[in-house]
Amino acid sequence: MVALFPERHLYVRSGGQMRAYVLTTRRQLMFASGVAAASLWMGVCTAAMLFNAMALSHSDQELAHTQAKYERWIADRQARLNSAVAQLDATNGSIDGLAANVEERHEALALLLTDFQGAPGAAQALAPAPPRLAGTPLQRVQAVQMDQERLISAAESFAKSRAERLRLAFRLAGLDPHHYVGSGSGLGGPLIEARDPRALAAILDVDDDFAVRIQHASDDMSDMRALSMAAQKLPLSRPTDTSTSSGFGVRMDPFTHRPAYHPGLDFSGAIMTPIHATAPGIVSFTGVRSGYGNTIEIDHGGGFKTRYAHLSTMSVSVGQRVALGQRIGGMGSTGRSTGPHLHYEVWVNGRVQDPNRFVRAGDELSS
Repeated sequence: MVALFPERHLYVRSGGQMRAYVLTTRRQLMFASGVAAASLWMGVCTAAMLFNAMALSHSDQELAHTQAKYERWIADRQARLNSAVAQLDATNGSIDGLAANVEERHEALALLLTDFQGAPGAAQALAPAPPRLAGTPLQRVQAVQMDQERLISAAESFAKSRAERLRLAFRLAGLDPHHYVGSGSGLGGPLIEARDPRALAAILDVDDDFAVRIQHASDDMSDMRALSMAAQKLPLSRPTDTSTSSGFGVRMDPFTHRPAYHPGLDFSGAIMTPIHATAPGIVSFTGVRSGYGNTIEIDHGGGFKTRYAHLSTMSVSVGQRVALGQRIGGMGSTGRSTGPHLHYEVWVNGRVQDPNRFVRAGDELSS
C-alpha cells in the first residue's frame, strides 16, 4: 500500500502565504476506497436499470399479444353483430324475412344435429333452449336466432373437443389419426361434400359464415366417429388391473444381471389374477413359447396383434373370437420368469411396439 500510495505533500500559495498539506497513505486509501465504492454503486444501479427495462419490454410484448388476441375476439363478435344488423336492414325488420332466414338455418341445424345423434354427451350439450312465449313476434323470432347461434357454437365446441381428444390418444399410441379418418363431411352422405363455402351455402340455403361453421362442426364430428370406431378395434385398454413392474426397452436382465432388450410391458400380481383381451379379435395362438411359457396371441386385424405370456391358465382356444375385456387366462410364472406376472406385447405389422404408449392412449380416452 505504501508503494502504491506514498506520502505526498501539497503546497498551496494564496494571498502571499504558503500552506502545506500532507496526504498520508491512510488518507489516500480512504479516498480511493470512496471512489471505488461510488463506482461500484453506479455500476449496480445501471445494471438494475437495464434489467428492469428488459423486463418491462418483455411484459409489454406479452400485454400487446394478449391485447391483440382480445381485439381479434372483439372484431369477430362485432363482425357477427354487423352481419345480423345488415340482415335486419335488408329485410327492414320484416318478420316474414326474418322468419324465412330462421327456417333455413333451422333446416341446416337439423341436418347437422342428426349427424350428432348417438354421440355420447351430445344430447346434453346440444339441448335446445325452452321456447320463448312472451314478447312480440319479432322478439320471439330473434330469440330463436339467438338459440340457433348458441346451438351452432355448442356443436362446434362439442365436436372439436372430442375429435381433438381422440387425435391426441392416437398420437400417444404412435399412430397417425389422419390414417383412420375419411374425407368429406358426414352431413347427409354425398349430398354435402362441397368445400367451397359459397357452394355449401347455396346447398344449405344459408349465409356463408353459418355454412362454414356447419361444415367445420360436421367435419369434426365425422372425424370423431371414424376415430371412435377405429379405437374400439385397437388394443388401447389394460390387460389387467394390476400395476406395471418393468417397462419396454433395455433393462437389467433378472437372470444374467446384464443389460438386455425387453420387448414388452410387465404387470405384477398374484397367481390367477384375471387377464383380459385389450381389444376384440381372433385367438391366433395358444401354447408354450420358448422363454414365454404359456402364451396367448390375439389377432385384432389391421396388422395389430397382442401377446400375453407367463400365464398359469389359458381360457381360450385358437380360432375363438374374443371381445374387448373378455377374460382369456390367469396370471402365472411359467417360462423364463422370476415370479408371477404378465408379460404383455403389442405388435403392428410384424414389428413389436412399446405397449405403454397404447396403455397411455387408453387411459387418456377413459379419463
